[in-house]
Amino acid sequence: MFGQYGPSETFKNVLALLLTKVLFPGARLVRRPFYLRGGKCRFVYGEGFTCGYSCRFDLAGDGTPLIVGKNCKINDRVHISAHESVVIGDNVLMASNIFISDNSHGSYGDDSSLPDMAPDDRKIVTKPVRIGDNVWIGEGAAVMPGVTIGNGVIIGTNAVVTRDVPDNVIVAGVPAKPIKRFVGGGWLPSGKR
Repeated sequence: MFGQYGPSETFKNVLALLLTKVLFPGARLVRRPFYLRGGKCRFVYGEGFTCGYSCRFDLAGDGTPLIVGKNCKINDRVHISAHESVVIGDNVLMASNIFISDNSHGSYGDDSSLPDMAPDDRKIVTKPVRIGDNVWIGEGAAVMPGVTIGNGVIIGTNAVVTRDVPDNVIVAGVPAKPIKRFVGGGWLPSGKR
C-alpha cells in the first residue's frame, strides 16, 4: 500500500492508517489534517472511503447532510459544504482542490438578495446535490447547489457544474457543457449519434 512513498511519507501514512481504523471504522485511509465541522454523526461514508490531506467537510442544518458511497477516493484539499443534502454515489474518484456545495449566501433569482447587504447577513439558501456512481471529477472543479450528476460522468479540470449532467457524459468548461457522451460502446462528440 505504501511502496511508492519515501520514509517520512510512509510514517505519516501508517499513523493516518492507525487513526483511521480507530476514528473511521470501515474507511480505507483518512489522511491528516482532516477537518470535519458539524459532527461525525452527520457524515455517513461507505466501506473503503479514502480521503487525502487537508480535506474540509462543513456540515450544518438538520439530519445527515453528507453521505458518501462505497470505495470513494477523495484527493487533497477537497471542500464539501453540506447544509441540506450532498449525496455521493459509489466508486467516485475526485482529484484535488474540488469544491462541492449545496448552499449559498442569498438567492439571486426572482427572490433576489440585495447587493448592498453584507453576504454574511444574507439568508443561507440550500438545494440538494447528487453525484452518481462511477463519476470522475477533475482537478479544481466546482459542483454548485442544486446539481444532479448522473452515473459514469467525467467532470473536466476546472469545470464549474451549474446544471444537471445526464449519465455517461463528459463535461468541461465554465459553465460546464457536454463535450462527449458514451454511445454504443464508444465516446462520441456531444451532438453526434
